[in-house]
Amino acid sequence: MRLLLAEDEKELSNALVAILKHNNYSVDAVYDGEEALDYLETENYDGVILDVMMPKKNGLEVLHALRAQGKDVPVLMLTAKTEIDDRVAGLDAGADDYLGKPFATKELLARIRAMTRRQNQVTDAVLCVGNLSLNRASFALSGPGGVFRLANKEFQMMEMLMLHPGQIIPTERFMEKIWGYDSETEMNVVWVYISYLRKKLATLKADISIKATRNTGYFLEVTQA
Repeated sequence: MRLLLAEDEKELSNALVAILKHNNYSVDAVYDGEEALDYLETENYDGVILDVMMPKKNGLEVLHALRAQGKDVPVLMLTAKTEIDDRVAGLDAGADDYLGKPFATKELLARIRAMTRRQNQVTDAVLCVGNLSLNRASFALSGPGGVFRLANKEFQMMEMLMLHPGQIIPTERFMEKIWGYDSETEMNVVWVYISYLRKKLATLKADISIKATRNTGYFLEVTQA
């Protein structure tokens, strides 16, 4: 799951990035409101953590612009302000949740899970392609040969493939979506995870397979009977 963190306090930002990555999130960090909008206009995120007090554009201005563009990505507002009026202003502007500083790490993670879970509930809970099904709540990939509970990055990759069967997904897209825009991970990690998934598909006796297009990407193909 990919998040955008907009927080101008760099020490706090670095700490939050480390915590989120440790909990299997991919994170892009920005430090002002204009930069946040630039990222949100060019990249796709599963959630946004948005500080209210930021230079250039504050969090509320970013949120207003985001919702005016029709984007419904879940947003969690962070702020040192705890007054009721400030919380109401954020929620009325389209925020999904509000968390005052200082906060406990466990509460932050719980609120992220809650807001992204609400977003996922408006989509199909189970994806089906061929004789396989992927439960987006439990990460369970099921087929005639049994069930695997996928690891986080395996799940994200399989979800992307099953959402767009037959459509080539560029390797760079997997990298950006799963490992993050600024990741230093080598590109061949995508091939490694594709290999993991192919082995699982074989064990599950799947009638779908992951095909590669040379120097481009991968796609899901239903095997003809």
